[in-house]
Amino acid sequence: MTATSKTAQAIPKKIPTESAKQRDAIAVLTQDHEHVKALFEQYEALSDRSPAKKKKLAHEICLELTRHATAEEEIFYPAVREANGDNEDLIDEATVEHASAKELIAQILAMEPADELYDAKVKVLSEQIEHHVKEEEGEMFPKAKKAKLDLAALGQAIEARKEEVELPSVQ
Repeated sequence: MTATSKTAQAIPKKIPTESAKQRDAIAVLTQDHEHVKALFEQYEALSDRSPAKKKKLAHEICLELTRHATAEEEIFYPAVREANGDNEDLIDEATVEHASAKELIAQILAMEPADELYDAKVKVLSEQIEHHVKEEEGEMFPKAKKAKLDLAALGQAIEARKEEVELPSVQ
């Protein structure tokens, strides 16, 4: 018979969690992209008989996009721009795309799901974000990797900044 120590059994093993792992900037931003894509897909699946769910989901989409865009503009884009002068046009275009998305976000937040064009605005936002994500993941992220940026430190800064961001107040 083998004896087992009760103290060894009483100590729970640490289970690694996502927050315990330090994720690099590209992993953080890519996860954001996937999360928002899933939210847009959930929105598309809702019927017109679910206005409360539509509003809640649209609000969550707007919040996630606002957090993501703010962190990119304040932390990731400046680092990528500084790392390589060849990235100027790419970052300028991404910044303009963010401005367009922010305008739609403000419009959506000021509306109700029953309002004319509400669904259309969410759909257009989804399409704009899809285009933006393809460019970031296909062009900007590979350039950021080649630039030898400290992606782990950037990832930590991005996650911290996203926690601070709230939606703008709607008048």
